[in-house]
Amino acid sequence: MAQLPILQYPDPRLHIVAAPVTRFDEGLQRLVRNMAETMYAAPGVGLSATQVDVHKQVIVIDVSDTRDALQVFINPVLLEGWGQSELEEGCLSVPGIYDQVPRYDRIRVEAKDASGEQFELEADGLLSVCIQHEMDHLKGRVFVEYLSRLKQTRIAARMRKQQRRAG
Repeated sequence: MAQLPILQYPDPRLHIVAAPVTRFDEGLQRLVRNMAETMYAAPGVGLSATQVDVHKQVIVIDVSDTRDALQVFINPVLLEGWGQSELEEGCLSVPGIYDQVPRYDRIRVEAKDASGEQFELEADGLLSVCIQHEMDHLKGRVFVEYLSRLKQTRIAARMRKQQRRAG
């Protein structure tokens, strides 16, 4: 397994729309393993393939306290959503930035697992928000883009400054 570099906002590659996965082969299995290792090491609770510059519809999530309940969502589709979340979000591609964005509190999603088996899942709370957040990445959208233009400009400037300092 290998840790993958995570793209940092405002990198334009974060705006590439991910393509559906059509091959459930060893390459996909390796991508899922590497994404999970990257997410756990970061540390984070979710990661999309877009964030590691692979533009396929692949998401890994683990919102468990014990960090041993990895969930994989391939080609996810939001079927229904209810209520409004009050949770604040962060993102591995926008480190140190947290804010609340409009999300459903409960959702029903359809996806495939890493072996290509289709499933449906109802989720609420943090898992619901995390799935929606990562699905936005697959559409080329970063959570800060829900915020005001002023906040977006300030965040982009702050991220560029951090990236210059990091070299």
